[in-house]
Amino acid sequence: MNAKASAIIPAGEALPAAAQQITPMQMLQIAVQQNADLDKMQKLMDLQERWEANEARKAFVSALNAFKADAPKIVKSKQVRFTTAKGTTEYKHALGGVASEVIGEALAKVGISHRWDVSQPDGGRIEVTCILTHAMGHSERVSLKASPDDSGGKNTIQAVGSAVSYLQRYTLFAATGLVPKDADDDGAGGGTVHAMTPAEREDFEARIGLAESKRELEALWQEIAAACTRAGDVEAYAELKAEVAKRLKGLA
Repeated sequence: MNAKASAIIPAGEALPAAAQQITPMQMLQIAVQQNADLDKMQKLMDLQERWEANEARKAFVSALNAFKADAPKIVKSKQVRFTTAKGTTEYKHALGGVASEVIGEALAKVGISHRWDVSQPDGGRIEVTCILTHAMGHSERVSLKASPDDSGGKNTIQAVGSAVSYLQRYTLFAATGLVPKDADDDGAGGGTVHAMTPAEREDFEARIGLAESKRELEALWQEIAAACTRAGDVEAYAELKAEVAKRLKGLA
């Protein structure tokens, strides 16, 4: 028993056999039975809060490790190209909304949810904070700041929206430890494309068209989402999801 426990439970009092593993809640229950004074009760309640916070933190770390062991691969599949007076800008990035949905589903499987806080004090730089929260309550956050993105002739609202979207995407990547890959690079120097095979894609499209009930379509979507996540194919995910939604309306 540690020093804190011995200071709260009087010497000579009976303790459970597994005293070395006793929890603060068990000590609190013993204190109640022994009519401990308020000071001792408060110390035990404070100890219980710290113990629960530490257990929640350990559960978060364990869940995030499980997520990373089977994390979705995110591909930079969106081509962006625009021309300004300074010249032509061209680059690729991962589709933000789809990447968020794919990552969110993988996080949910291990008991973690994600959300963002957005602020722009006095109309200046935009700050976006991605918050990951475990089911047991522990949260961790990552923040990034940027000026509104006025590239490509965007108006004021579009400039803010573009910056927010960018920051949401990259704070989520940073919080989860994911790094988007180029479509022609699997991160190991090879030429593997993280994408669903044409045959698999065609099979899913055919099965969507043949689905005869909402239940059948919902089960098929779970299979499709899992396949897209394994392949890291965010474009197939978005397009097949749209086809499923369209078919659902047809079955209504």
